Amino acid sequence: MSVSKLAGSIAESPTLKLNEEAARLKDKGEAVVHLGAGEPKNKAPINAILSAAAKLNTGDIKYTPSDGIPSLKKAVVRYTEENYDKIVGPEHIMVSQGAKQALFSLLFTLINPQDEVIVFAPYWVSYPEMIKMVYGVPVIVTPEDGRFIPTMKDLEPAVSSYTKAIIVNSPNNPSGIVYPKEFVAQLVEFCEKKGIYVIFDDIYHKLVFDGIVPPSPYQFTRNDIESTKVITINGISKLYGMTGFRIGWLVAPKQVISVATNVQSQTTSCTSILLQSAAEGALTGLQSAVESLRLTLQNNRDVMMSELNAFSGVKITKPNGTYYCLPDFRAYNGNSVELSKFLLKKALVVTVPGKEFGMEGHLRLSYATTVKDVKQGVERIKWALDPNSPNEIYIGERKLVRDWL
Repeated sequence: MSVSKLAGSIAESPTLKLNEEAARLKDKGEAVVHLGAGEPKNKAPINAILSAAAKLNTGDIKYTPSDGIPSLKKAVVRYTEENYDKIVGPEHIMVSQGAKQALFSLLFTLINPQDEVIVFAPYWVSYPEMIKMVYGVPVIVTPEDGRFIPTMKDLEPAVSSYTKAIIVNSPNNPSGIVYPKEFVAQLVEFCEKKGIYVIFDDIYHKLVFDGIVPPSPYQFTRNDIESTKVITINGISKLYGMTGFRIGWLVAPKQVISVATNVQSQTTSCTSILLQSAAEGALTGLQSAVESLRLTLQNNRDVMMSELNAFSGVKITKPNGTYYCLPDFRAYNGNSVELSKFLLKKALVVTVPGKEFGMEGHLRLSYATTVKDVKQGVERIKWALDPNSPNEIYIGERKLVRDWL
């Protein structure tokens, strides 16, 4: 079979691959602990379910405008004004099948072949691949001091005449770090001055801990929505734990939205009206579900930190938000792919290799699960890596036998 060079060069999603492997093992009856998924255990908010059910009961499930139904766009306008303190209109909104599609359509809209897009490491696994898919060039900027927070000193040498955009993900997947207000302010000012688009993937912006409030990027620009280089992307998947509903949106200048909508109309046509109705219900209904999820995640984070801090040799930066942490396991194995495979095979624990996020030697561990799974997962990882632990353990009637790394 012959496939295009571009398609053949795109890596498969490691997180989705691990989900499939974990599901396969569970189907075989294996006692797998999944610390790899960015998917909480909560139920969808009742307002989302009722809104979708009401639409379904009408039997009127047809095509929608490519940029989203007016009532949902109105809800996103209000959400943007309330949470970002930025005045926008429906013409500045495009609804997509998830934040991932919103980002891809945006990159397709903005990027010419060989344009460069800067990505800060650690980064979400799909950013470099999506940039390549529109014939752009991903430029990875890794903080020099080994921390997960970039500085302008890290960024400025990577900027060239080919730089078209910078992607910012804070709160950050995979580290859980929230970028400081000072850095966001400097970055926005820099991009406005240079004419570089700065794209904020804000999918976790309310899922933060310890009283931290991520800054709105719009507060650092004097430009209105039509002239700013700030673009934001958001959605319901993480905020409400509605991962399977696949609704996201793009907030950008009118011309960008117009072209991105054309792109979307030629690819997916439109987003399901049933799922848009659910998203509208989530956004306009009671918001207690968001706070409930946030508190659950914060508690799970605290349990994860307690377990990892008692793990000799593992270095961990405490996450400020999201579903994840990114501990450093180089004391045990500097090859994160090899280590992740070892832990899945020998300890039946799913982790995601840090290499996929631009941080070799680290593993991404998700606490968007139960406290029981967090404790069991870390306990098994300790057993698998500690040379002083017994060579065999039992999980129910299943015997696990560890080979030394």
